[in-house]
Amino acid sequence: MLALLVFLALALLLILAVKVKVGNYRSNNVEAVASPVSRALAELVAIAGGIYLSLVLLVSFLKISLPETIAIGGFLVDPLAVVALVIALIQPLILGLWPRLKGR
Repeated sequence: MLALLVFLALALLLILAVKVKVGNYRSNNVEAVASPVSRALAELVAIAGGIYLSLVLLVSFLKISLPETIAIGGFLVDPLAVVALVIALIQPLILGLWPRLKGR
């Protein structure tokens, strides 16, 4: 129950923040510029989406049976989506460490 309330509160805050930002942009006639955070988040979602599609095709091709959902912290999620998101989150860390490990 608490997890649901936290999720709903975060969703409400997100909606309100977006409405306020859109209102500010409309009233100021300011050209919207993507921030580094928004670009990084968009890239993360794009990479996770590509990995997810690849995993779905691989599981389908190999005819691997997976559960449709798994429970994480009270939420039911797609296991392939979680794996794709974890890989997308780990990928920049590995790419950052790779030159250091390669130089040894």
